[in-house]
Amino acid sequence: VQLQASGGGLVQEGGSLRLSCAASGSFGSANVMGWYRQPPGKQRELVATITRGGITNYAGSVRGRFTISRDNAKNTVYLQMNSLKPEDTAVYYCNADLYSNYRYRNYWGQGTQVTVSS
Repeated sequence: VQLQASGGGLVQEGGSLRLSCAASGSFGSANVMGWYRQPPGKQRELVATITRGGITNYAGSVRGRFTISRDNAKNTVYLQMNSLKPEDTAVYYCNADLYSNYRYRNYWGQGTQVTVSS
């Protein structure tokens, strides 16, 4: 089982990026999926999460600028990031609870770099 994230890159302040993260391998279903980020020199922090039913939760710093969504048929979670700011610069990690071996287990993706220039 693995999570493969993509879509990071370099963008100017005010620009947009869309991150994707697909779960693959042998598992039953995906429960909560989400995105976290780790800015340079700081701890990893929550960005947004989404339940299988579509209930979302956002960090205050991104609410209104970022939108999390998912495609349950593809076991994929997305993060649309608009109005990007330099302080959004970080390595972004996807996270998911996947059903495997009779219970939900938590998995992390490999991280994708997002750099916002001023």
